[in-house]
Amino acid sequence: MISLQHITKTYVTPAGQFFALRNVNLDIKAGEFVGLVGKSGSGKSTLLNIVGGIDQPSSGVVVVNGSAIQDLSQTKLAEWRGLTVGFVFQFFQLLPTLTAAENVMLPMDFCRPYPGSARRKRAMDLLDQVGVATQADKLPTMLSGGEQQRVAIARALANDPPIVVADEPTGNLDSITASAILNLLVHLKTSGKTVLIATHETSIARIADRTIEIADGALLDASNILTMETV
Repeated sequence: MISLQHITKTYVTPAGQFFALRNVNLDIKAGEFVGLVGKSGSGKSTLLNIVGGIDQPSSGVVVVNGSAIQDLSQTKLAEWRGLTVGFVFQFFQLLPTLTAAENVMLPMDFCRPYPGSARRKRAMDLLDQVGVATQADKLPTMLSGGEQQRVAIARALANDPPIVVADEPTGNLDSITASAILNLLVHLKTSGKTVLIATHETSIARIADRTIEIADGALLDASNILTMETV
């Protein structure tokens, strides 16, 4: 489902070249729940952004759901991303002027996998699945952090993508709410989604099929042909 081959990501800074990712090799099977663990600045978000087509690698090959995404035009990449990867972020990223249901409908409006007449019903069904259907017509400011994150998960599922990528989805929540959100992500895996979650919480190992550690832009899980080589 996801294959990263010799991925390097560099940035030019006033202090010189900075390696955000170093020669990363990683394969994730369809239906896996994988936890990516590392400290702030370790490269977790950069790796997720490359998997999701938000960012491009400086070198290497990215194949996701059968597409070599570094070869896609910006137009094709945007279309591919909208239908293939659902994103869940730490700070929810809900549009404040739209209701919960409208936020969930937005990806459908962009990619149009469903006719306009069916989008509200699908949004309501997804909000019901994550337990916040009663909040459908409220603005994000009227919702708790946990409710906003549930809406964000529903939005990530709007176009029925095969992959869900979550970047610190519990980092802004209390422990009880965070546990509930993690359980929702596990449920996505059991329903057939491939889930990749980046977190600094080592407790993810208890629920993930596999946990991979990242430090200084390099993966440390020996099972993934990973090294700390200088690129």
